Amino acid sequence: MKISIDRGVLLKALNHVQSVVERRNTIPILSNVKIAASEKNISLIATDLDLEIIEKVEANVSQVGSTTVSAHILYDIVRKIPEGSLIEIEQNHDNQMELKSGLSNFDLPCLPDEDFPEMSSGEMSCNFNMNSKDLTRLIDKTRFAISTEETRYYLNGIFLHSINNELRSVATDGHRLACIKAELPSGAEEMPSIIIPRKTVGEIRKLLEDCADDLVIKVSDTKIQFILKDVQLTSKLIDGTFPDYERVIPKNNDKELSIETKIFSSSIDRVATISSDKSKAVKFLLKDGALTLTVINPDAGTAVEKTPVNYDYEELEIGFNARYLLDIASQIDGQDMLFALEGSGSPALIKDSDDAQATYVLMPMRV
Repeated sequence: MKISIDRGVLLKALNHVQSVVERRNTIPILSNVKIAASEKNISLIATDLDLEIIEKVEANVSQVGSTTVSAHILYDIVRKIPEGSLIEIEQNHDNQMELKSGLSNFDLPCLPDEDFPEMSSGEMSCNFNMNSKDLTRLIDKTRFAISTEETRYYLNGIFLHSINNELRSVATDGHRLACIKAELPSGAEEMPSIIIPRKTVGEIRKLLEDCADDLVIKVSDTKIQFILKDVQLTSKLIDGTFPDYERVIPKNNDKELSIETKIFSSSIDRVATISSDKSKAVKFLLKDGALTLTVINPDAGTAVEKTPVNYDYEELEIGFNARYLLDIASQIDGQDMLFALEGSGSPALIKDSDDAQATYVLMPMRV
């Protein structure tokens, strides 16, 4: 194999593929990226056995062939080569890859490409096109609520499913829930309900940064595949049953509270300064058209802030986790946050004044 390639082109592709590779691996080949050179381009392939990414980039190929080399070392070398440089890569017969650029020369050990595992996508029963902005929205507005508790593995991802002619993205960690709706793309009517793993969510979101067009999504009961121009990402799905989230969304919350999003975020952020790192508890007191926020920390003192709000119901006292409130507030694009409350022990329903298709649920806490 012998190729020459622009440093910027190679770096961008390596940035995508190297993040799939785990830093610690018991199987040495999984630390590597496979470089396969055909007559007109090269393919960079990385996998962790649950997730596989293939990216094709243009290169000047003098000799076709393929090999595998450490993904993180190659990425770090290319990253440190000056911008605008041309990189020459050649594989010799001693299982070494020579990389040259300007006055720099590297010899890197390789592992045979035939040992590199390939992830078969199998038959994808459902495939459809989706606008990249729509998928970005479904991810961005729910991913903050994905659980990191490994024992509840079925919550370690985004639940994507079609219902009532809508495509819904849902995530919850048991303390907060995000449910975002979008128009159902043509062809997605028969899509199975799936749970996309947290790592896959992060990787596809990175790829969407550079995508302004539609992408192709293929789904089976066990795998999902995203195809964006020259990049193909295939992932296993979480094998589990997502809980019936609609039961958690309150139906009888009749006490409505409206507050300007920026004012609310700033107020919560200020009073939370003295909250304990563990509980992050903030108390709401709704009374006489005002919201009083209180944080009491025996070690750091007390913070109280009063803000005028639209609230015309009886007095209500309820506690929440300040960090969770800020997480939800950061997803609100509209001018106002709309709270629907029932009582001090009931979950709060939170809406965006400019987005009726976004729903958030936050469990209360004792304060």
